[in-house]
Amino acid sequence: MRAHPAPSASERRSTWAATGAALLFSAVAWTAETPPTTPGSDPGELQEFVITAPEPRYVASTRRDRIGRIWTPVLINGQGPFRLALDTGSPSSAIRAEVAAKLGIVADAADNVRVRGITGTSVVSTVRVDSMIVGDMSLKGTRLPVIADAFGGADGILGNEGLRDKRIYIDFVNDFVSIRLSRDEPAPEGFFTIPITYGKDYLPIVDARVGRIPVKAIISTGGQSTLGNLATRDLLLERRRQDPTEETILDVTETRQKAEGYRIAPISIGESIRISMPRMIFADLSVFEAWGMTAEPTLLVGMDALGLLDTLIIDYRRAELQIRMRDGTPKVLF
Repeated sequence: MRAHPAPSASERRSTWAATGAALLFSAVAWTAETPPTTPGSDPGELQEFVITAPEPRYVASTRRDRIGRIWTPVLINGQGPFRLALDTGSPSSAIRAEVAAKLGIVADAADNVRVRGITGTSVVSTVRVDSMIVGDMSLKGTRLPVIADAFGGADGILGNEGLRDKRIYIDFVNDFVSIRLSRDEPAPEGFFTIPITYGKDYLPIVDARVGRIPVKAIISTGGQSTLGNLATRDLLLERRRQDPTEETILDVTETRQKAEGYRIAPISIGESIRISMPRMIFADLSVFEAWGMTAEPTLLVGMDALGLLDTLIIDYRRAELQIRMRDGTPKVLF
């Protein structure tokens, strides 16, 4: 993973590593993870013990010390599997330069593409792969952008270009993900069903509310933080005036953007799911403009919220989310 300058103490308080779906692919932010340390003691001596738990291989839930993730085991040209971060908001996949090197593929600078993150764009080279296979998804003869970093150190990004007729089953508790052909299965017992509509670039969108404000909520499994557009912020401030906190959003195109943080009412999705957040970050993100979603109140729901679920099923053919909460009841997520 490429090294980045460490932010100052003040930046660490106000800089949000953010990722989001893009026109070509998502520019995914990085996250650092360190094992927890727990002090122990015996009579007469204070000792420090480092406790390490097995790290999830593919699917990790959101905890106080980390943001959840969804990685998928993908065979590329028959090699691997490589762990690609699932990004439901990205219309195409991408791989890191290290993966291209392992595959013995030389990047083609003559076929550079411009990729868009949530705050900026960058020009990258591409490689052509013969096949990408995970579960029932198979892509042939695909040209992929080559990126420097991916979510949490993943080998790349798995976009939605091969998911249009698939059913994705994500179990955050048991570190399990599968991508299968949708067979029009209704939600299992104990799951809530949320209908999806599709926006530009096949973005999965659900109807939600922030307090009493109706919003469109984009389900972004490739995004770390949940973010709102300025239309949502303006309606929020009409109901409750408050002073903002100064924030900065950073994506891996290395573009920093000023943003504002506000306390918000809980986010409701359907009649059964509520997401209680202490505050949300709002900004005039270029990606909202690219999607044509600046005028309507819109949220980009990231893994900070989605990773708190027990199980998430995204059935593209049925156009619905099927969700099981961690304790099986309609509760506040966090």
